[in-house]
Amino acid sequence: MNIRMIIKTLGKLLLVEAILLCIPLIVSLIYLIKGVESYKNLFAFLIPIGALVLLWLASKLVKVKTKTFYAKEGFAIVGLSWIIMSLIGCLPFVISKTIPNYIDAFFETTSGFTTTGSTIATNIDDWHNGYESLLFWRSFTHWIGGMGVLVFIIAIMPSEGQSIYLMKAESTGPQVGKLVSKMKATARILYIMYICLTIIEAVLLLFGGMPLFDAICNAVATAGTGGFGLYSDSIAHYSIYSQVVISVFMMIFGINFTLFYLILTGKVLQALKSEELWWFLSIIICATLAITISIYFFPSEGMHTFDTLNSSPGFVYSLYGGTYGSFGLALKDAFFQVTSVISTTGFATADFVYWPMFAKGLLFLLMFFGGCAGSTGGGIKVSRFVILFKSTKREIQKLVHPHSVNNITLDGQVLDENVVKGVSSYFGFIIAIM
Repeated sequence: MNIRMIIKTLGKLLLVEAILLCIPLIVSLIYLIKGVESYKNLFAFLIPIGALVLLWLASKLVKVKTKTFYAKEGFAIVGLSWIIMSLIGCLPFVISKTIPNYIDAFFETTSGFTTTGSTIATNIDDWHNGYESLLFWRSFTHWIGGMGVLVFIIAIMPSEGQSIYLMKAESTGPQVGKLVSKMKATARILYIMYICLTIIEAVLLLFGGMPLFDAICNAVATAGTGGFGLYSDSIAHYSIYSQVVISVFMMIFGINFTLFYLILTGKVLQALKSEELWWFLSIIICATLAITISIYFFPSEGMHTFDTLNSSPGFVYSLYGGTYGSFGLALKDAFFQVTSVISTTGFATADFVYWPMFAKGLLFLLMFFGGCAGSTGGGIKVSRFVILFKSTKREIQKLVHPHSVNNITLDGQVLDENVVKGVSSYFGFIIAIM
């Protein structure tokens, strides 16, 4: 294993994290000028930035004999990168004492970078009183982890041979594809689309009356499909317009970014031929309708009263005896929770603990599906389910026709048998972990 090259690459990662930490540092400086934050918050970012720069300089002292590495080095870099980034990225929370316990801060940061969205911050509403920069960093970790900081490193790495192994190790789908001939150019295109979509969402949220700070934080959290909310009631804190915008963008960020590139280059028909896209959209539509019917016509498991105007749940029994008194409100909340769960974002507008068991069970199943391959969404990925379904269908056909030869195709292309076997192994591994 080329350990020296691993150290050099991780050194670049540390420098990138230091640069990214400068963004919440600027946010802290702005709020300091406004008289909202304390100067102590500046040190919460300056100290880890200094530590990262020193570690990067130390990595430059390592002399590399050969710059080439392969799959095993790629997997080592990807695994170590998340650990190292979280170990240092949690320091702003500890230094600022927003999360004084280092283990708690490490958990929160790891949850952010991996876009898991689990949180130990039970007093998040109090952070709005002088800790806005920490709130921003907490949400920004989702944006960094959503596309993957290693994709950014790939964009600046000189060697094509190295970048392909990093991309394979970082890939969330069953196959790794290039948008253009060079992997470095592909990484740049992905990040440009990622940034543009994030900006578009933030602008649309501003049009709905959401404050600038909230719009940026919610946009970066949505883009990374992470789900860290700025308030204890998550997205229910905002207007119905904002909830709809965020739900639409959760769905968008759950779609394969390759399709966006095809649309931008005028290959709309090719993009629309994506089997995974239609499976993904079909699942969302069917699940939304099923849950809407469930929560509108059938009673909830216990009464719970909320504001019925802005925030959902609005649990008021309708004339039909259901959970919601408004079909439109039920449809909106169902669509939001379906897109939130299937994209693995985790935002909420409803306390669906009180929904009928059918609705809760369906949401639980959607969590496993996840988004499309090549998206920022988590989960097993819809494409893997499609391949597994076709693989199972083929095995059943072989029982009836033992001598038949049936290839498995996706988007009209025959899949390599190694890909099909890899998907089956992946499912077995997931079940074992569960």
